[in-house]
Amino acid sequence: MELNSQINLKLTQESGQTSQAPWQVKGNSYCDVVEIAKTPILIKVHQKDISYLNLEYELPRSNQNISIDEVAIEREIAIGNEIAIGNEVTIGNEVARIFDLNFDLDKFYTYLAEDDKLEPATRFCRGLRLFLAKDPFECMVSSIASANNSIARWTKSVAKIKEKWGESLEFPSGRFYSFPRPSVLMSVYEDEFEEYEAIGRTMEIECCRQNLKSCGLGYRAPYMKKASELLTLEIDLFEIPKMSYDEAFETVKNLPGVGPKVADCILLYGYGFREAFPSDVWIKRIVSHLYFDDKDISVDKIREFGMEKFGDYAGYVQLYLFHYARKSGLMNKLK
Repeated sequence: MELNSQINLKLTQESGQTSQAPWQVKGNSYCDVVEIAKTPILIKVHQKDISYLNLEYELPRSNQNISIDEVAIEREIAIGNEIAIGNEVTIGNEVARIFDLNFDLDKFYTYLAEDDKLEPATRFCRGLRLFLAKDPFECMVSSIASANNSIARWTKSVAKIKEKWGESLEFPSGRFYSFPRPSVLMSVYEDEFEEYEAIGRTMEIECCRQNLKSCGLGYRAPYMKKASELLTLEIDLFEIPKMSYDEAFETVKNLPGVGPKVADCILLYGYGFREAFPSDVWIKRIVSHLYFDDKDISVDKIREFGMEKFGDYAGYVQLYLFHYARKSGLMNKLK
């Protein structure tokens, strides 16, 4: 199956500006498990041309008695107002959502060209799109894990969480893991000491590895456990995209370990709120250099400026500016 839309798949997957880890590489494809109508499906995407994506999919070996057509019908009932005719349309729609294929890049490039400070970004970022979360809870956990952390470290932590507490799924292409539910993670031991006491000290504490801190989360482990509890008992993940941006921002910011920058990342990369403008020290330096003659502007003021100046394009401008600064040498200059 082909999805016709301009995208640089490798750049979109590996830009580092996401709320989820890059999908696993198998041969020439990026692969991950996406749940559709409560059925896990292995999605495999690759491309030979920037104008379209190639899409393949597999059911788990344990679900071979279920046809993809049945999954499509169940999903159509589950989401109500979506019109899905046949299996490929439904799965294709979900892949198009994840890679934001319906966003008009050409119109956006015209917008960038009207600002001489933004125009150079196009040359470094052509085909770059938002890489939206396939699972809103995984988005939350990944975003908390990413705070003050390297990409390599937090993606490794998320992979360990999936392997320890996610569902193990065997596909024709190999073994993959789903991401655990909030109700599962809220019951996980926070650290080796809690685990040690819970098992009655029946093994050496160094052998206690079924806890969040064993995944390399450090001080973020208690945040993650408390957030899982809130997302199980008090906050409905699926209500957030129905909220206004301001209401969604305040809701997400109330989660432990989530400050303004992480909240904006969750809303932009997790839910597609394109008016979000995640701002940290690097975005502050980039925007201050381009628009304020390198003056020392606060991160909060930069966030406000970005949202007001770029409007519905704010999230995409942030995505492009960050990648442009990395690839053009501007970031090294700003150090």
